[in-house]
Amino acid sequence: MATILYDYWRSSAAYRVRMALNLKGVAYDSVPVNLLEGEHRGAAHLARNPQGLVPALEIDGRMMTQSLAIIEYLDETRPAPPLLPADSEGRQRVRALAHAVAMDIHPVCNMSVSRYAASLIGGEDGAAQWMRRFIRPGLEAVEALLDSPATGGFCHGDAVSIADLCLVPQIYNARRWQVPVEDLRRVGAVMAALEALPEVAAAHPDRVRPAA
Repeated sequence: MATILYDYWRSSAAYRVRMALNLKGVAYDSVPVNLLEGEHRGAAHLARNPQGLVPALEIDGRMMTQSLAIIEYLDETRPAPPLLPADSEGRQRVRALAHAVAMDIHPVCNMSVSRYAASLIGGEDGAAQWMRRFIRPGLEAVEALLDSPATGGFCHGDAVSIADLCLVPQIYNARRWQVPVEDLRRVGAVMAALEALPEVAAAHPDRVRPAA
């Protein structure tokens, strides 16, 4: 039974799932959903995800939505390598770090919100102003959260977790919008370790962008 990821190359949420699939060794087919052309609002995609969002993942005979829920499903059904710690305290910390990005930074910086904000702000730089306003303070908070003995080579210890899968796309977005992150020492060290992993590198938007 084929696994199909309905994907947009620059979507942070889809980027997370691509990395999780790669780390779990799950082969999948990618079907692009072009957000810029409104394909996510078309009948075909709304049948997959009534929210009109990406990603949607067809796997194990089911259609799944919401990136973090998908990743936790993958972790429960394909436990190696684990993306959540074995202990309750560790799982809470990893989820808190993941949510600091996925629930606090990402929602106000997704395409529909930033476009609407830019229309209110006006000017050619409206979207960039909006992004910078929220991405930098959010990442400063993540940097502070990483100031913990529980931080290792990655966000939590020395194994990749869901927290790392949320951090990578957010740093991609920060760089895209020219948000300074070089002084975030702990974030930078974790990112260097993550970017060295082939499974993470293979999920990068530049590697999966559909041909023009």
